[in-house]
Amino acid sequence: MTTQVRYGYFGPPGTFTQMALLAWPAARGGEHTAYDSVDATLAAVRAGAIDAGMVPIENSVEGGVSATLDNLANGDPLVVIGEVLVPITFVLAAPAGMPLSAVRAVGTHSHAWAQVRGWMREHAPGVAYVPTLSTAAAAAGLAGGEEQVYQAAVCAPVAAAVNGLSVLSEDIGDVANAVTRFVLVARPGELPPPTGADKTTLVLYQREDHSGGLLELLEQFATRGINMTRLESRPTKAEMGSYCFSVDIEGHVVDERIGEALMGLKRVCAEVVFLGSYPRADGRAASVAPRTTDEDFAAARDWLNSVRHSV
Repeated sequence: MTTQVRYGYFGPPGTFTQMALLAWPAARGGEHTAYDSVDATLAAVRAGAIDAGMVPIENSVEGGVSATLDNLANGDPLVVIGEVLVPITFVLAAPAGMPLSAVRAVGTHSHAWAQVRGWMREHAPGVAYVPTLSTAAAAAGLAGGEEQVYQAAVCAPVAAAVNGLSVLSEDIGDVANAVTRFVLVARPGELPPPTGADKTTLVLYQREDHSGGLLELLEQFATRGINMTRLESRPTKAEMGSYCFSVDIEGHVVDERIGEALMGLKRVCAEVVFLGSYPRADGRAASVAPRTTDEDFAAARDWLNSVRHSV
């Protein structure tokens, strides 16, 4: 008997995160559970209540999602096993019969509000912002039958439909073609095999803050022809001014150049947190600089071995 895979996601139903999970082919036949925060989703993964969890990690407008980056950098180890890119389209939704002119406050998630502030200033000046746990939670609150401190919600079109809300305006984002990147996270185990179009995610901790410290870390990638696709600093929470670096690089841990870079980082860093190697959602092949192929590294290693054995 085949055991059904258990998936969790940052909910409630109707979030863009649920859309990302439904876009993951292997998850379509699994059991799905919504959690009310990123932390709760990843805690369920660590506890074994679910096999994998889908959470947002990066937005093309707002950058990294701090809740996800900080959680992955701390606590029991987790690894990213896949990613999904979801185009983000927001609507302004309200209960039936509520005109835009009667809206005094709007509820939504902070990342969503950051992407519609310009539209709101132009089309609904003076409207207050009320933070909610998610865009779907904002829509669900309006549909719950209880009086809310806000009269409309910024949410995904599916959340408006699921909750029976009327759409006051469509596609209200300030930036066209906005995309959010979501990652599927699991407990450490067998890594996805290399495809030639992969990413590796790391968190790097410096030994101490000093001039050229970040350059010392970046040189480990540059000298091996490794392209970075994301670099963000995050506070370690140890003291003011103490930061770690969350990094995505092109390539898989089994690639020779990636392995060599990780060994270099392990030598110069206080700690290297490996958060997985996994296929890129866009399928873009890694750019491999001249003289940094697996064959080049293998040939250099063979030469060194021959020198060591000749003396």
